[in-house]
Amino acid sequence: MNSNITKSDSQLKNDVLAELKYEPSVNVTEIGVLVKDGTVTLNGYASRYGEKWDAVRAAKRVAGVRAIADDIEVKLPESERHTDGDIADAAANQIDWLTTIPTGTVQVTVREGWATLEGAVEWWYQRDAAENIVRYLAGVKGVTNLITIKPKVAPVAVATAIKSAFERSAVLDAKKIQVETSGTKVTLRGTVRNHAERDEAERAAWAAPGVFSVDNQLKVEWSWD
Repeated sequence: MNSNITKSDSQLKNDVLAELKYEPSVNVTEIGVLVKDGTVTLNGYASRYGEKWDAVRAAKRVAGVRAIADDIEVKLPESERHTDGDIADAAANQIDWLTTIPTGTVQVTVREGWATLEGAVEWWYQRDAAENIVRYLAGVKGVTNLITIKPKVAPVAVATAIKSAFERSAVLDAKKIQVETSGTKVTLRGTVRNHAERDEAERAAWAAPGVFSVDNQLKVEWSWD
């Protein structure tokens, strides 16, 4: 029998801090945590963008977190400051080395350490792979992913394919998720038990052939199984 998870703000703050300490890539002494009505605000500094990303991801793992406000600033150490040209060149080289992405399909622009990815790929995992590899490069302060999905496969029974993937999943409760399609756009509605389930539902939706965009409107309602 399920019951909603309720924690006091102070308990939730302690749990988030404990999870941040447990994450080896995060320097918890530079990050502050504020909690109000289940919404967690992370502030302070990270030495690189990848650390900031990992801190937010760690907070998502904590049971009871309703929402997260990311106010962490990236403060690069002197040894990791690079010119925009150097960062753009490194990012382009790393993407070219990825065997999952056809050469020349993704372009990188860097301004004041912020990388913008553009282009078109066939699959969501290719879009995700490009962002993942740029996120952890030295000198990067942030990433905007504008890569579009343009599948070569025509969309056929997209909703059915996604629902089947949900039903096969060991993580998702397919009965609580509604899938709506409009052409190549997918909208997810309903409730999930945690942020990991919400992210997995979106990943599974993106994986369906013919999907150009996913609007994830799933609400997190923490509960114990």
